Amino acid sequence: MAKSEVITIDVAGREVPLSNPTKVMFPEHGETKLDVVNHYLALAGPVLHAMRGRPVLLERYPNGVGQSSFFQKRVPEKRPEWLSTTEVSTPNGTTSDALVVADLAHVVWAVNLGVLGFHVWPYLAADPAHADELRIDLDPSPGVTWDMVRTAGFRARDLFAELGLRSYPKTTGNRGLHIYVRLLPHWDGYDVRAAAVAFARELERRHVDLVTAQWWKEQRGARVFVDFNQNAPHKTVFGAWSVRARVGAQVSTPITWDELHQVRPDDFTMRNVAARVAELGDPWSDIAEPAQSLDPLIERAIRDADRGIPDAPWPPQYPKMPNEPRRVQPSRARKDD
Repeated sequence: MAKSEVITIDVAGREVPLSNPTKVMFPEHGETKLDVVNHYLALAGPVLHAMRGRPVLLERYPNGVGQSSFFQKRVPEKRPEWLSTTEVSTPNGTTSDALVVADLAHVVWAVNLGVLGFHVWPYLAADPAHADELRIDLDPSPGVTWDMVRTAGFRARDLFAELGLRSYPKTTGNRGLHIYVRLLPHWDGYDVRAAAVAFARELERRHVDLVTAQWWKEQRGARVFVDFNQNAPHKTVFGAWSVRARVGAQVSTPITWDELHQVRPDDFTMRNVAARVAELGDPWSDIAEPAQSLDPLIERAIRDADRGIPDAPWPPQYPKMPNEPRRVQPSRARKDD
């Protein structure tokens, strides 16, 4: 094929053009733009089960991994008439029209722009006032091993189970672990973040040598950070089945808790995930059956506040929040004092 060739992908009842289908996106193993399309098409059911109806932030690599890249929240003005979008906002109130994954045609359209992975909002475009996913990001600090992340995952699972909540893990496509809880659409992003803070703090109380809820890096030590701020309003998380811009074309892959005993961070790639799902099915097939109540964690958040425990720090791009401590790293605060 000539580099400038355009082919047509028939998907979801639409014909979506794909330019430069043989462009190499992953130089290490030679995966092309068409290979990325085929990855998502082969996983159509699981991809839509995880992302359908949700706004997504696009991570674009127009010339492949290792070249310049950028995040794009606003879809281009020149776009198909059938493309679904919705208005999203930044913490300072700036709005833009983001892509909504209405079907696989929308995914293929994005891949044609050089998108590898999708960063997904925790709500449906049809109901932006209510977050229906709690997302716990187990983030390894320097010195933390994968075995420590794995153990932290099991400890998180046990705490969720104690609270009466079913939780679902996935690899991040990098060094960490994501854990999702699908919720009834009754709470906004501020409520869900408060619940995540309460969860992180309780997990730290029980396993302080292994995990930390400390926002400031200088306080974490060689522990697994339970990143509660991934639940802050307007935040996105790297989506299930999305392809990472790493040389191995790793995929953020849903797994079962039993599998976590054997899984390694780089096990799942574009080269093997589709065959895995064809053999074993979608580990998240029942994630929404039924959706769950956040009340057990909301009650803990209220209890912490009643004890005089302040809110945890917010990310720097957010305005100052009620009951938030000084947003300055502790060593700097001591110098100022």
